[in-house]
Amino acid sequence: MDWRADRRIRWHCVGDVDVADHESDIVILGGGSGGYAAALRSAELGKSVVLVEKDKVGGTCLHRGCIPTKALLHAGEIADATRESAQFGVNATFEGIDMAGVHKYKDAVVSKNHKGLQGLIASRGITTIEGEGRLVGPRTVAVGGDTFTGTNLILATGSYSRTLPGLDVDGRRVITSEHALQLDHVPASAVILGGGVIGVEFASAWKSFGTDVTIVEALPHLVPLEDEANSKLLERAFRRRGINFKLNARFAGVKPTDSGVHVSLEDGSTIDAELLLVAVGRGPVSADLGYEQQGIRLERGFVIVDEYCRTGVEGVYAVGDLIPTLQLAHLGFAEGILVAEHIAGLPVTPIDMAGVPRITYSSPEVASVGLTETQAVERLGADRVTTVTYDLSGNGRSAILQTRGAVKLVAEIDGPVLGIHIVGDRVGELIAEAQLIYNWEALPAEVAQLIHPHPTQSEAIGEAHLLLAGKPLHVHD
Repeated sequence: MDWRADRRIRWHCVGDVDVADHESDIVILGGGSGGYAAALRSAELGKSVVLVEKDKVGGTCLHRGCIPTKALLHAGEIADATRESAQFGVNATFEGIDMAGVHKYKDAVVSKNHKGLQGLIASRGITTIEGEGRLVGPRTVAVGGDTFTGTNLILATGSYSRTLPGLDVDGRRVITSEHALQLDHVPASAVILGGGVIGVEFASAWKSFGTDVTIVEALPHLVPLEDEANSKLLERAFRRRGINFKLNARFAGVKPTDSGVHVSLEDGSTIDAELLLVAVGRGPVSADLGYEQQGIRLERGFVIVDEYCRTGVEGVYAVGDLIPTLQLAHLGFAEGILVAEHIAGLPVTPIDMAGVPRITYSSPEVASVGLTETQAVERLGADRVTTVTYDLSGNGRSAILQTRGAVKLVAEIDGPVLGIHIVGDRVGELIAEAQLIYNWEALPAEVAQLIHPHPTQSEAIGEAHLLLAGKPLHVHD
């Protein structure tokens, strides 16, 4: 669809430059997960859409985050399986990591998804504008010499890799996850600053490649937003794998050395390594984009919105990593769809953030949905909360896969399941069922009567609910 065919174009003069003002139903600034989801759903609902993206549609997730990192992790899984093949009666020889080959595989996955997304966007008649956009009016985005005005505007400018004050990222010895995805060799050793999802995933992949890894985390546990039981299971697994980590450890400084970096911590200890990966989280891309000048409220750089992702400026919404919700691609998709349907006047239900599934794709994986035990106790009181834990050692499929872990359930006494927390290889695939259990406020007895296929890891979900319902099967004291 050509916007020239059925949209109004007004030419006016700004100084000595002719500027075209293009009008549409919806203008979206940013083509990442939240932005393109909003574009696709809006077009599906009959709206004319202009999508402005300065880089490539798909954003961080497709090009510098979710997809390429999981490709690295899968390559690492293949490396580990090759090393350990003898225990399965398979004779194989591990000869090392060919990073050029790994990148070829990773980039092919990204390229295939990118081409598919481009075709999908074009098929919906969405006008894509390549260029850096900036707000110059309440619902107007300027890109080069053109402006694009929408009846509604959706901000989806995403996030960037944060660093710490005084910690300079040079892209060689001190790097972010973006640099890590492009390394042309396997580092001999690495310090990872931050034990959240990004840090843990790179630690897992690099260890599989053969890197000597040390994670430095300022909080008491790895993946500190997870239930403490999950964190402890992951820490135990990392110790078995030989992944080093320092908890309650605060970064003090880094100096270059002939062979890499010399990292110092506030407790006086030091670590020498080839490189330092800064994985302290991601910040919102909102600076110098004209947001505040148009009356949009920011806090710590995040755009503040209500439960319908409205900014408070009439007709202006914001989604994805730009707002202070979980920085997850699938949440960005959901927010984009919610906004598109809200603009179209459809009835929508605000997103329950606790009901958003969360996965860390390390080995083992950490997957969860709902409330942690601590959150449940804070909300209901200790006398109204119960928990059970089903060890994966009782699950046949997990034994075949040679993985360890557990399913922990948090529930209200005589009430619904409030949280499901799982650790183990491949357990991320189980979290979809767990999401249904939490979001439909299922009772343990209702889940316990469901039949799970054997032998699958999904049986662990069923066994845990049988235990919680008071009729355990493959469980003993």
